[in-house]
Amino acid sequence: MLRRGLEAFATLGYDRASARELARRLGVGPTFINDRYGSKAAYWRAVVDAALGAQLGGMAPPAPGSDDADVVRQFVKEFYRVSIDEPYLAMLITDESARESERLDYLYERYIEPTFALVLPSIKRLMASGRMTRVPTDIVFFVIIAPVSGLVRDPLARRLGSPEHMQHADRLARAEALAKLVVDGLLATKHE
Repeated sequence: MLRRGLEAFATLGYDRASARELARRLGVGPTFINDRYGSKAAYWRAVVDAALGAQLGGMAPPAPGSDDADVVRQFVKEFYRVSIDEPYLAMLITDESARESERLDYLYERYIEPTFALVLPSIKRLMASGRMTRVPTDIVFFVIIAPVSGLVRDPLARRLGSPEHMQHADRLARAEALAKLVVDGLLATKHE
């Protein structure tokens, strides 16, 4: 139920995912959402918690003494891997981040901020040491986040030349290539 809810919220958006449409997609009666979760908002939170809780739980803080560039590299690779494994999650977050809402607050406070807190000290140290160009950290995060659309928005990616039918391993290889490109760009400090 939660997995199908994630797909529905990701493809329809919260406002277009009416309780009736959710029930239809879940194959349940029209009152299921309210009876089981109390409201569409509570169901949305349960969907997000199920999807993101597992992902965040799998991300460990870097080991003490780790090279900061390696920490950033590993973080970006893992972020893109999660996006490949859970494309509806990436789509939902992208959609919710486009407007102010209680849902965005929920995502940010419970998942986005704690996730980026794992890598923020490394980013700050890289900037302080001159190994990364000094820019506001929100720009760094958008540099990391924005390319995810190329991994999960298949219709546009196909038009831009991405193969139509890719195996999971091919998608992971593309995610790793993208992570290398992004991190190498972040760590390049000499400008022409």
